[in-house]
Amino acid sequence: MQNLSLILVPVLAAQKAAGDGLIKPLGHHELLLVLVQLSLLLLVARGLGELMRRINLPPVVGELLAGVLLGPSLFGLLLPDLQAHIFPKSQEQSNLLSVISWLGVLFLLIVTGLETDLKLILRKGKTALLISLGGIIVPFITGFGLGWLLPDSFLADPEKRLVFSLFIATAMSISAVPVIAKVLMDLNLIRRDIGQVTLAAGMTDDTIGWILLSVVSGLASSGKFDLGTIFHSVSAAILFLAIAFTIGRTIVDQILRWVDDYVGGIAASMSVVLILALSAAALTHGLGLEAALGAFVMGILAGQSRRFSNEAGHMLEVFTAAFLAPIFFASAGLKVNLLALLVPQTLIFGLIVLAVACIGKFTGAYLGSRAGGLSHWEGLAMGSGMNARGAMEIVVATIGLSLGVLNPQMYSIIVMVAIVTSLMAPPLLRWTLSKVVMGEEEARRLEQEEQDSRSFIKQIHRILIPTSGGPNIQLAAQLVGYMAHQNSIEVTSLYALSDKQPQSKARRMEATQVKDTAAEQALTAVTEEMQLPADTTLQTKTESGRNKAEVILNEANKNYDLIVLGASEQISPQKALFNLLVDRVVQEAPCATMVVKSHLPQPKDEICKIPQQQLKKILVPTVGTEYSKNAVEMASTIAAQTGALVMIVNVINLPQVEYILYEQRSLAPVKEIAHDMLEQQAVISRNLGADVKTYILQGTSPEKEILKFAKTEEVDLIILGSNIRMVTGRVFFGHRVDAILSKAHCPVAVITVP
Repeated sequence: MQNLSLILVPVLAAQKAAGDGLIKPLGHHELLLVLVQLSLLLLVARGLGELMRRINLPPVVGELLAGVLLGPSLFGLLLPDLQAHIFPKSQEQSNLLSVISWLGVLFLLIVTGLETDLKLILRKGKTALLISLGGIIVPFITGFGLGWLLPDSFLADPEKRLVFSLFIATAMSISAVPVIAKVLMDLNLIRRDIGQVTLAAGMTDDTIGWILLSVVSGLASSGKFDLGTIFHSVSAAILFLAIAFTIGRTIVDQILRWVDDYVGGIAASMSVVLILALSAAALTHGLGLEAALGAFVMGILAGQSRRFSNEAGHMLEVFTAAFLAPIFFASAGLKVNLLALLVPQTLIFGLIVLAVACIGKFTGAYLGSRAGGLSHWEGLAMGSGMNARGAMEIVVATIGLSLGVLNPQMYSIIVMVAIVTSLMAPPLLRWTLSKVVMGEEEARRLEQEEQDSRSFIKQIHRILIPTSGGPNIQLAAQLVGYMAHQNSIEVTSLYALSDKQPQSKARRMEATQVKDTAAEQALTAVTEEMQLPADTTLQTKTESGRNKAEVILNEANKNYDLIVLGASEQISPQKALFNLLVDRVVQEAPCATMVVKSHLPQPKDEICKIPQQQLKKILVPTVGTEYSKNAVEMASTIAAQTGALVMIVNVINLPQVEYILYEQRSLAPVKEIAHDMLEQQAVISRNLGADVKTYILQGTSPEKEILKFAKTEEVDLIILGSNIRMVTGRVFFGHRVDAILSKAHCPVAVITVP
């Protein structure tokens, strides 16, 4: 027993010592409070945001007001005890909400970066730089003068007026990129030239502003003008941006590519971008710059990568707009006490500070805009957007208060300026932009972007080609090559293997050697047929699994936009159109598929190179559906590269017409509808750069009329759009599509979209 006590006493003593050093988990009351705070802020912010939307104001206005109403200005005035209980003046409790609020800042800037068109900004770079310089220099000068002239009662320490004046100048110079971005998103202006230039100028403003803030903060802390701090801040910002937009761009793209290839899925894509953005934010914050800069830049780099899926970006935007952004804007308003501003002296000087802030920013941005070649109304719009200070100003005010540069009176005034200028921005932007005449070049760009967003072919960025090397897939590879010369795409050629192995070791080795040879031949054949442009990314893979279809589908789930398959040969007219592998891939594909049938002889045990197909005429039968439009876009893209004529055909089925018309025997109304439909699809074809003709046929059997027309006109390729129907577990496109696939004298491609 004594021996046992000798063992237990030291152990228990060690446990007690270790226990004393343990970090306590978040307390029950603290967690309860932060959950209540979040739910209340989100409820009021989203509610007021929706109210603002209904009266034609951007929701960000309501989200900012939510915090003001829940703070001491209203909630604290009406129910002071309850407000103090829910939002206690406790640093630890406030920090919990601040972390979530800062996540809102970072997420909003990531989304803003994803939406930022770097090429457009570079085209407008001179204008953006001039606006930014004007928007910083003029308010900095006016802000410094204001700080020098304000009464001593607004200074925390009258002996430090130089530092105070520099701090006010910095506060007047800064813009709130998150507020600007949210307003532009709410007004659907983020893709406009003016929106992109405003963002570019705002981000430049913020970058310089945070550098100025770090310099002034260092000056306030040390009490002397430190050239070393200035040099460190400026050089750190330049170095970070230089690395980010050179080797950083390549590194981010390679990381996204690796994750997409070896992990796949929207969740993985979102996670890696968030990891990169938060890491970049930590880096810039560690360099003495602002964390928001790193998040914004990483958002831009991710948005430039073709491997970051639109779905992931959309999910990130929805989550930010629904939760984090409202919390951020609402929590910013919690610190505002409007009652403190009702003191006559504070109110008068507060209005003076507000006027100087607005006049300085408007004047600077306007002069910079005019110097950059923008119109009068565009200059006013730039001033309206750049004038928003938002929560960035509140951060500046908080830092000033903590450093002892600002007293509570001046803090309230600066916060008031932030809120009022943010509330002014949306209606002023709406009014000024309504006067801005959109230029022809911008109108064409926006119209093209709108068309591209609805286009089937423009959404294809990654193509998967499973290959066994036969003539069908070789012809399909030629078609993909034509597409690659018209659109920027990535291509992956895949040779799928089954894991099933012979039992004997000798046969396994022989089978492995045969498979390796077959894979190399199949992949080489497809690569040679595609003849891709030099800048097109091509990846070849050999993968194995339980069966070939599963291998193909597993790969297809890694954010591909189109799977191109070679059709299996039909053994007899009574048999299924494709084999089980093609059937399953088409049925379960997560993206669009294109099945190509070459109608060329296919040797059983060898891969023979097919001749380059000369495409002069491409036929597209249409009934006006979305499926038909997809086929028209594919045909037009191929024709734009090959110079082929696109022939769009609609067949009027006479038995159906007679049934519909009853006593009216005239086909004129039906032909008029067919003509309008064909013309709409011809416009799509012309916009994609193809020559096009339209034809109206009539007969009792549309498939026979199409086959007859194709043979008479010596068509080189037929492209069909179809939906998928299931008949006894097999793929069925419909009797007409099946008949054309089986009986056409020329190659046929069928496009389906799940």
